[in-house]
Amino acid sequence: FRSGEKVDAVLHLADKRMVPIDAKFPLENFKKMIDEKEEKEKKAFQKAFVSDVKKRIDEIARYILPDEGTMDFALLYIPAENVYYEVIVKDEGDDSLSAYGFKKRVIPVSPNNFFIYLQTVLMGLRGLQIEKSAKIIQEALVRLKGDFEKFDDDFEVLGSHLTNAGNKFDESRRRLERLGTKLTNIELI
Repeated sequence: FRSGEKVDAVLHLADKRMVPIDAKFPLENFKKMIDEKEEKEKKAFQKAFVSDVKKRIDEIARYILPDEGTMDFALLYIPAENVYYEVIVKDEGDDSLSAYGFKKRVIPVSPNNFFIYLQTVLMGLRGLQIEKSAKIIQEALVRLKGDFEKFDDDFEVLGSHLTNAGNKFDESRRRLERLGTKLTNIELI
């Protein structure tokens, strides 16, 4: 990014936007929390783990830079399902790690749901593209309707002129026939 910071990975989308993906996750305090037998110590390591994850979420949130072409969210890739479980599934309440991440627009993903989440993002973007295409088609139809109305007006004018020309032709033919009859009568005299 312009700041010089580098994200672990970027998913480039067809519309030139990017989804930042980073795998910053704290493993040290998580391992200590899992290995600890004493409940008091386990709680201390859990508190440290929560603090570590929030710091990582804050770090990843810096990669959300729509003015540099990113989407308005980033993905926190957690490559271990048990760590992901601790962050998402086991966590409860409004002060949960997942709620904190969503507030910062950093979405934790695991190996099992990473692909599914990307597919969801792509379907959403396809929906936006379809909506954009539908709007373009609708605008073209409005212009086409205007062109059709102008053509219809011209067609009506042309029809009127043809009708008038046909009437004048018939009227002129009758006059010509009468004139021809008068000339024939004059010749007979």
